[in-house]
Amino acid sequence: MVRRYGHGPTDAEDLTQAYFTRFLEKDWVKELRPEHGRFRSFLLVSVRNFLNNERDRERAVKRGGGKHFVELDGAGAEKRYALEPVESTTPETLFERAWAEEVLARVLERLREGEVAAGRGDRFEQLKGHLTGDVPARAYADLAAEWGVSAGAVRVAVHRLREAYGRLVREEIAATVAEPTEVGEELRHLLTVAGRSDRPGEQG
Repeated sequence: MVRRYGHGPTDAEDLTQAYFTRFLEKDWVKELRPEHGRFRSFLLVSVRNFLNNERDRERAVKRGGGKHFVELDGAGAEKRYALEPVESTTPETLFERAWAEEVLARVLERLREGEVAAGRGDRFEQLKGHLTGDVPARAYADLAAEWGVSAGAVRVAVHRLREAYGRLVREEIAATVAEPTEVGEELRHLLTVAGRSDRPGEQG
């Protein structure tokens, strides 16, 4: 996110470490209240304000500066940043997109672990394309022939998996909001920023 504000790799590392140092020193987490909004929104605003304040300072924060910084994987982060497409999307939008992708990835991993524990790990790997669209979904008929079952049985398995996926997505979201009534709105927001037009668990 800091890089998207126009800072070079070294400056971005300094600013990121300085931000988290300030975050811990000021114990900002104690100021968080559910009625004040979501944590990621707080992060977006606080990072932007911090960067604006740093920009206006007479002297930039010196690397190290007599303070202990946690070492970041700057080289790895820079490689990942270099692979990102050049676009005009705002840092805030990219942050929201990363949040949505992280939530969905965490849900998929939870679902995979449950399927493995139930002895259905192999079938999960063959069906997950019907959940995410990240990999081509195999035709029901092909899977039915491979498993020795009917295409209807495969359709039922996919439906069951979609329902479990949707339930886990809602659980993840419910853990991040103050009121249960906010889950629906937050789910719609997640799907929008993740580029999904359908609700998990409700595909046809």
